[in-house]
Amino acid sequence: MQINMRPARAEEAEALSRLAMRSKAHWGYDAQFLESCRPDLTLRPQEISARRAVVAETSGRIVGFYTLDGVPPEGELGNLWIDPTQIRRGIGRRLWEHALAAARALGFTALLIDAEPHAEGFYAAMGAERIGTVPSTVVAGRLLPQLRFGISSSTS
Repeated sequence: MQINMRPARAEEAEALSRLAMRSKAHWGYDAQFLESCRPDLTLRPQEISARRAVVAETSGRIVGFYTLDGVPPEGELGNLWIDPTQIRRGIGRRLWEHALAAARALGFTALLIDAEPHAEGFYAAMGAERIGTVPSTVVAGRLLPQLRFGISSSTS
């Protein structure tokens, strides 16, 4: 499958927000919880460039995206979402590799990830290490895994 990576466009903010919601729903959360996640999963057009949003496309269709937030030396992988119909097709790995290359080029030495709990295994498989937990912005008392990935200055 041919995967094209490119910067997201401001007019795609709504489509990316819908993709993030579909991807979150993949984990079986109930409708009330998902609705409470909507503000955190909504990208606004003016955020697309500032958050360095990048999309993965196949056959002209957006199948995933990530955002690379913050300023060097330490940033955050703010989003990494894949269309549920495309999970387990290598898109997540390609988005991850692209995000790391972009982060390295920008001078980041580490990325923090406040992970969806169901995605922690993916990030661990990519080499991220759990450094603790962070409180959910959606549910009081819920903790999310926080991971860190150190970025070497050499190309991989």
